[in-house]
Amino acid sequence: MPARSSASRRTVLRGAAAAPVAGLGLAACSTPDGDGPAGAAPTAPVDLGAANEVAKGAAQLYQDHNVVVSRDRNGTLKAYSTICTHAGCPINKLRGTTLVCPCHGSEFDALTGKVVQAPATESLTELTVRTTDGRIVAGPAS
Repeated sequence: MPARSSASRRTVLRGAAAAPVAGLGLAACSTPDGDGPAGAAPTAPVDLGAANEVAKGAAQLYQDHNVVVSRDRNGTLKAYSTICTHAGCPINKLRGTTLVCPCHGSEFDALTGKVVQAPATESLTELTVRTTDGRIVAGPAS
């Protein structure tokens, strides 16, 4: 007489149905090939766009370059990497002047780079930023 498995068909099916759902949170933090966080901060200066794209007291997300640029009320530009300091996920949402990480919900102030909502505990990496010929150029801090 063959041995009978202790797992019922229902248990096996329930486990199989839950497996794809369990990996969804990690997929948002990974590259398409699954080798870790997607995206990186600029390693060289990049031209982001026209200097007038960022109004005083506002911020502009440059998702293709993983950069956010803000302009304070005095007109001074600041730039930060939009790679979340919690798990390395690229931030893809700007709500007013608050950056929202899609992976675990960390939030950052785009004007200062500081954390406003955990789980992140470290500020965003500040980048150098300047205007050249009416264009915003940002890159790694020198």
